[in-house]
Amino acid sequence: MRHALSQDARKARSTWRTLARLLRYFRPYLLLIIGVGVLLLLSTGVQAVRPFLIGQAIDCFIAPAGESCALVDNPTQPDAGGLAGLMIFYAVLSVIGALASGGQFYLMAYAGQRVLTQLRDEIFDQIHRLTLSYYDKNRAGDVMSRLTNDADTIAQAINSSLVQVIAQMLNLIGFVVAMVLLQPALSVIVLVMLPVMFLVTMWLANRARQAFRQTRAEMGTVNTDLEQSISGVREVQAFSREEENIERFRESNAANRDANVRAVAITSALRPSLDVLGNVTLAVVAGVGGAFALSGQPLAGSVVTVGVIVAFIRYVQRVNYPIQVISNLWAQIQSAVAGAERMFEMLDEQPDIVDAPDAVELPPIKGLIEFDDVSFAYNPDEPVLKHISFRVEPGQTVALVGPTGAGKTTIVNLIGRFYDVTDGVVRIDGYDVRQVTRRSLRRQLGIVLQDTVLFSDTVANNIRYGRPEATDEEIEAAAKLALAHDFIQALPEGYNTVLGERGKTLSQGQRQLIAIARAALADPRILLLDEATSSVDTRTERLIQKALTRLLEGRTSIVVAHRLSTIRNADQVLVIQHGEIVERGTHDSLLKAGGVYHDLYMSQFRRQVDLTGSGNGKEAPSPALSPATGD
Repeated sequence: MRHALSQDARKARSTWRTLARLLRYFRPYLLLIIGVGVLLLLSTGVQAVRPFLIGQAIDCFIAPAGESCALVDNPTQPDAGGLAGLMIFYAVLSVIGALASGGQFYLMAYAGQRVLTQLRDEIFDQIHRLTLSYYDKNRAGDVMSRLTNDADTIAQAINSSLVQVIAQMLNLIGFVVAMVLLQPALSVIVLVMLPVMFLVTMWLANRARQAFRQTRAEMGTVNTDLEQSISGVREVQAFSREEENIERFRESNAANRDANVRAVAITSALRPSLDVLGNVTLAVVAGVGGAFALSGQPLAGSVVTVGVIVAFIRYVQRVNYPIQVISNLWAQIQSAVAGAERMFEMLDEQPDIVDAPDAVELPPIKGLIEFDDVSFAYNPDEPVLKHISFRVEPGQTVALVGPTGAGKTTIVNLIGRFYDVTDGVVRIDGYDVRQVTRRSLRRQLGIVLQDTVLFSDTVANNIRYGRPEATDEEIEAAAKLALAHDFIQALPEGYNTVLGERGKTLSQGQRQLIAIARAALADPRILLLDEATSSVDTRTERLIQKALTRLLEGRTSIVVAHRLSTIRNADQVLVIQHGEIVERGTHDSLLKAGGVYHDLYMSQFRRQVDLTGSGNGKEAPSPALSPATGD
């Protein structure tokens, strides 16, 4: 994982290309951006003229030097009134500059927040477009980090850093132009040092960018560990793995800390380096200018006065400040660029499963399922299914049994086209599932899984999830069919009770009954049950089986079987082993055949008195057929 994170951190692309793509999101707010630009220019003009006014205050009204005064013709005496008027103008100009600066940040934040909202919306949309194969390879915490932490770094850059960098660049240009106009010879000293300052800044900034990309990746690991610990807190405590989880989190948190320390160490070197270069420049300018001012000799044909030196010192200080600000903020922008790259990488990810250009809407189906010589592999060199062929007539129930990893759940996933076959064809009512739209296909399927997912919403809305337009009466009817109505009525607010995250406030059996009610309300023609009763006790399993019996009536059903009571009622049992169908038939015929199914059955049911009951007229408990609950 650490190697993968290091590889991810080195994927950094062009900063300017990423920024250009980010700025394209601002096109709808062009007028606002123009307003920001006008205010930036106004603020830059104020910043550029203020040092000049300080110099003029000295040369015109404090220590008059006729040749250098541009405000008064040939001043000879100090002028307190003129100085006061100039200072009032200076103060008014400063207020205007402050208002312009505040206005530009407000407008940029206004546009930036809307851009960020659009980016978050696009990422969230992409989360739902991407297929299961993407989530097989990417951690949930890392995906969440792109929507939260990475988005936050972009928000910081858009709201302040980016505008400040542009503003300081304009200020830098304005200061350089003002210095050249004021004293060309002295400005050469500054112009010589500026490239050195920028080279140092860019070298350190590029290193900072890689470091910040590493911090974003490490933060994804921290989020993953946090998400897994929260969602699996019951299992963690049940197996007394608190200390191990804490230690693992400490390791990922420490890795995140070290990555941030490295990034900060690089960025912290920026300011001292620029301070040294700026102070050297200031010393040379003051020394050279002061020497010519004391000698009274012109420098490159222009007289150097005290006012000129003071103004130039102010300009040099102000030239140094934009570079420092740019260097500091550039590190933040590098962090934001790293976050933007990660978001854009996810947005650029192409789903493996898409509707064909000529895909048609699947009409209302009868429920015929055909697997025609189907092979499938998640990884090219590791086949999961090999030449699977079977046919399920409308209304039939087919049970899939076999050991963990045999390929049972994969068959269910191929019917819903969550993955595409490697070879062969899966057909529904004669339609290749790859030639119909996924939405029209999946809207006619009902799925009940072993690990039922419920949302932090009311019970009614959880049942309504597969059919949003359903009325309260229809929801109640579906709950009654699923035998869930009684326990729902006993909840504090009945159908309006808000469930906790993933429905953890309910028992596993209650969650399964709500999932069955949800499937019943959707009224699918094909029902897919993946270990739907494997995680409940025998008493609850019987209740669920009774609900499932009602739900299965008249529907084509594929059941990844775990309990005997499901298998014995199936029209056909397919025994899957090593990705192949090794036996097929009814429960009774397979037992009589004495093959793989018989051996598997006998290994699991040695304690059962007989196949139909326990000798007292009651059905015997139905232990697990498969030694594991997953595929």
